[in-house]
Amino acid sequence: MSKRIRVAQVAVPLQHDTGQVIKKACRTAGIPAGDLEGTEIIRKSADARRRDALRYTYTVDLLVPDHIKYRKNDRNVREVTIETYHPAQTGQAVPAHPVAVIGTGPAGLFCAYLLVKYGYKPLIFERGKPVEERQADVEAFWAGGALDPESNVQFGEGGAGTFSDGKLNTMVKDKSGRNRFVLETFAAFGAPADILYESRPHIGTDILRAVVSNMRKEILRMGGRYFFSCAVTDFEVRDHQLTALIVNGSMRVPVSAAVLAVGHSARDTFAVLKKRQVDLCPKPFAVGMRMEHPQEMIDASQYGDGADRSLLPPAAYKLTWRAGNGRSVYTFCMCPGGYVVNASSQEGGTAVNGMSYRARDAKNANSAVIVSVTPEDFPDPDDPLSGVAFQRTLEERAWRAGGGRIPQQRFGDFEQGISNENVNGQFASCTKGAAREAGLTGIFPAAVRDAFVEGMHAFGKKIAGFDRPDAVLSAVESRTSSPVRIVRDETFQSNIRGLYPCGEGAGYAGGITSTAMDGLKCAEAVMACYKAKEEEIHE
Repeated sequence: MSKRIRVAQVAVPLQHDTGQVIKKACRTAGIPAGDLEGTEIIRKSADARRRDALRYTYTVDLLVPDHIKYRKNDRNVREVTIETYHPAQTGQAVPAHPVAVIGTGPAGLFCAYLLVKYGYKPLIFERGKPVEERQADVEAFWAGGALDPESNVQFGEGGAGTFSDGKLNTMVKDKSGRNRFVLETFAAFGAPADILYESRPHIGTDILRAVVSNMRKEILRMGGRYFFSCAVTDFEVRDHQLTALIVNGSMRVPVSAAVLAVGHSARDTFAVLKKRQVDLCPKPFAVGMRMEHPQEMIDASQYGDGADRSLLPPAAYKLTWRAGNGRSVYTFCMCPGGYVVNASSQEGGTAVNGMSYRARDAKNANSAVIVSVTPEDFPDPDDPLSGVAFQRTLEERAWRAGGGRIPQQRFGDFEQGISNENVNGQFASCTKGAAREAGLTGIFPAAVRDAFVEGMHAFGKKIAGFDRPDAVLSAVESRTSSPVRIVRDETFQSNIRGLYPCGEGAGYAGGITSTAMDGLKCAEAVMACYKAKEEEIHE
């Protein structure tokens, strides 16, 4: 018999090796190194609270025989048991037709992966293209080509998170082991092993694309069936029960259940759901702009001027403020050493996002600085799709401001309300996609604009230079989360039985990890209703 002793707050200098970490953990726990049967690093974080003593702090598990004693009176030492994720398959009903997964973002991907692991043969519908083809379409668009409304930063295999920083941290408290399962799965399919213990894990868009492709190949090997360039355009419902999907406007696919993981930008799908009387409600979200600063400035602020940055990751930050008008202002999706990207998915509208490669080695840091909005800000608070209309209005204004390109402006000019029209200045900006200098003040309602400026100055007191006049703004950050919630009950089904709203697009998650975890929950819900069987699609 063995036991696992967890040792926290193991502090070491910036320059160190794993042997030093294990040696200090053993000393703290009072366990001779010769008694170890194994070790595992659980967490690693940079500790910058003291600029004159920067260090790394670890949490380490020591595996030892059951009879080995340890220091039980040390608050940083305790015995732990690892909970492994083992969902139950309790469904007894035999599905007459296949189970479908609609969308291949993190929610749909992990839902399909879990189902296929437990013997189901899900049909996986993706309106866009495989990630390899999608990447080519996106890069062509950024280079000045035409926008493909079905293959872009929002739509296609991997979902919107594929062209992001690939951050995997989450605030979700999870005792079931889903979080660990997501990280271990990513690592098994090509993500760096350090995502299992870094305090702020990230994959990077370049590696994430390969991971998504590898997971698809495994799902196919185990019996899942993918259908790319296949948009679910309608739902056949009889007596409040989902009976079939209509694909690309003509093909009828009978299903017993469908997990709806369409993402936060599937506006046409939301409209169809409303038409089919699926319960929807408007949801608060946030809007704003991408803000860029030199990464060196952020590093100096977080680590100090004298830090050896070769031994530290590019610095990140997270800032919040409550404006005088009651609005929440906060930074979102911060990308160290990253790029601002054109994330548009509809003609005549411009949306932006942030993206980093694994190396995070671009010269600028960027994050969204966003302001909360509620249904009271929308054109018709009683219309569940009114938030979509609000988003679209901002994006259309941004498109006009930039003439179809990313409109950008210096913060000092934005604050003063300078239009910048017909100015051909060059920004020190890291963008993927053509940009144009333009006035941005007219894009937002006054309450949002005022709260944004107030928040910027508040953040400037926390990070010196954050509100510097030449900091670059790019508009518009409007896809922070879904503007709609697709209502589901304790069985994870909507009022239309057999339809399982899932992930960020349904309003139940945000970010790659929590969205993937919601995909697992929906797969569990399907498994609680139906048993696995060999299924075939009859077209």
